[in-house]
Amino acid sequence: MDFLRPASWEEALAAKAEHPTAVPIAGGTDVMVEINFDHRRPEYLLDLNRIGELSEWEVGQESVRLGASVPYSSIMEHLRAELPGLALASHTVASPQIRNRGGVGGNLGTASPAGDAHPALLAADCEVEAESVRGTRLIPIDAFYTGVKRNALEPDELIRAVHIKKADGPQQYSKVGTRNAMVIAVCAFGIALHPETRTVRTGIGSAAPTPVRAKEAEDFLNAALEEGGFWENGKIITPAIAKQFATLASGACNPIDDVRGTAKYRRHAVGIMARRTLGWTWEQYRGAGRTLEGAA
Repeated sequence: MDFLRPASWEEALAAKAEHPTAVPIAGGTDVMVEINFDHRRPEYLLDLNRIGELSEWEVGQESVRLGASVPYSSIMEHLRAELPGLALASHTVASPQIRNRGGVGGNLGTASPAGDAHPALLAADCEVEAESVRGTRLIPIDAFYTGVKRNALEPDELIRAVHIKKADGPQQYSKVGTRNAMVIAVCAFGIALHPETRTVRTGIGSAAPTPVRAKEAEDFLNAALEEGGFWENGKIITPAIAKQFATLASGACNPIDDVRGTAKYRRHAVGIMARRTLGWTWEQYRGAGRTLEGAA
């Protein structure tokens, strides 16, 4: 195994172009586990740790440009207001040591359906900035996951950053496991309210071959909220609406039985998480509305 250690982004792109099979490594929280257990033996490792810009972020007017190697601990500490769903997901990632090393770029590159960041990214809506010596392109998150541990990157491309829309409403994240962290998710669910567009987005992890959105559940809820005038009047969402949303979210799953849980349990748990996180986010939205009305 050869170890490539570029000193700049340009050198990294050139190395990836020359060696398309080279496996990028930054935090190493996924790659090194596979190598240590001899599940993977790449011909080349492409170390990106000398490239400082990958660990930087920029808060714009509408979105956050998050470098691929920004550690979860930094998201938790500095971007909780802009990216609340991702910050909550970051809390559940492994141990403090791994949260100080691992980043969203690695989660995306591995594309495991159990990756903790995926539900939050799907719910928030984002684009993955991929680059090669041929140029740069932005891949919508909905088109990024192409199969079990497969993504839309070309062999010569590297993930440079993720452009995530800043929260314009409450976001939540929930994960089922034998404990809160240091565990691979049995299943996970993310939800984000987008009051500016009067839409709700979701993300499901570890309950299908790829991370997925519960699109039928979203369509149902978006229609129900619009028809009932919920965005304007801030009424409590009825139990019937919450129950149907949960049922449709559960139906979006295509899970398997494995050592961590059965397919039946995963579907059930996703429905429970969908109902609960909807309740939490809507209460936050109603509370924010009452606060603004009181201030006026």
